Amino acid sequence: MPVNKQIHLDNRPEGEATASNFKLVTAETPALADNQVLVRHHFLSLDPYMRGRMNDSKSYAASQPVGHVFQGGTVGEVVESKNAKYKVGDKVVGFGGWQEYSVVDASQPGSLKKVDTTHVPLSHYLGAVGMPGVTAWYGLVKIIAPKEGDTVVITAASGAVGSAFGALAKARGCRVVGIAGGPDKCKYVTDELGFDACIDYRQHPDVRSMSAALKEACPKGIDGYFENVGGYIFDAVLLRCNAFARIALCGMIAGYDGAPLPLANPSLILINRLKIEGFIVSEHMEVWPEALAELGALVGSGKLRPRETIAQGIEAAPEAFLGLLKGKNFGKQLVKLI
Repeated sequence: MPVNKQIHLDNRPEGEATASNFKLVTAETPALADNQVLVRHHFLSLDPYMRGRMNDSKSYAASQPVGHVFQGGTVGEVVESKNAKYKVGDKVVGFGGWQEYSVVDASQPGSLKKVDTTHVPLSHYLGAVGMPGVTAWYGLVKIIAPKEGDTVVITAASGAVGSAFGALAKARGCRVVGIAGGPDKCKYVTDELGFDACIDYRQHPDVRSMSAALKEACPKGIDGYFENVGGYIFDAVLLRCNAFARIALCGMIAGYDGAPLPLANPSLILINRLKIEGFIVSEHMEVWPEALAELGALVGSGKLRPRETIAQGIEAAPEAFLGLLKGKNFGKQLVKLI
């Protein structure tokens, strides 16, 4: 069996996460038991939610255990199988974590899924046609539930969730406005993803300036908002929301280091009778087939052209992850292992 390089969580961060929180480990891959398969990972997924799991605090998911493989989504191929449903060479998506190989009990429901790479590249099953894409779909379709002509806004617009959100919202006849960091990302959001406008938050670093930019980009106000960031941008959006606007609350990356994120004017929630709903997409597995079918069609037709930032090798995972938390990535952040 192959030697397996892994990244473990070595210790919990105090404040900002650093590379010293992680440790590279080499382990022996165990022999397979009945119903197990050995998967060689091609790509690891790096996602903002992982920062919250590094803390030992109450959250929507259990904390990442110290001294164990750092958890996360993976895509790869079966290289050995003792399960009749999987053969060597099958391309699969799973939750193998930050390591080069994983041994999976494929008899467990949801542990592994075969994917078709004829029209959709394997890596996209960790992004546009995977968890981030379904996250965008659920927040838009089930919470914001836009009507044709509505104005919808999303933060982190150039990322994996944001890019899928834009394509899905345009397909429903919405005016779509993104918020992203830097002119290159904003140009990508409008020119390649087809958003109607994109606001560079680096040029609007406070509530007053951001609110003015939103007023210009959303002349009819905001009917739906997909929140990934929190902080002053959320305050600015609340100032521009129409009555009965819907807000899908998915991430609060501005507070992942433990700092509180108080709202400046929460009375606006009452004044405008806003609907705010937090959600975790893994709790809504019933929608995944419908969502993935639409997302796959958008990618296959070229209407969704997601961008990826790819780090090379398992050793690069910690620094790539820390860069993701600071917005250094462009599109979906991945680690390529092959």
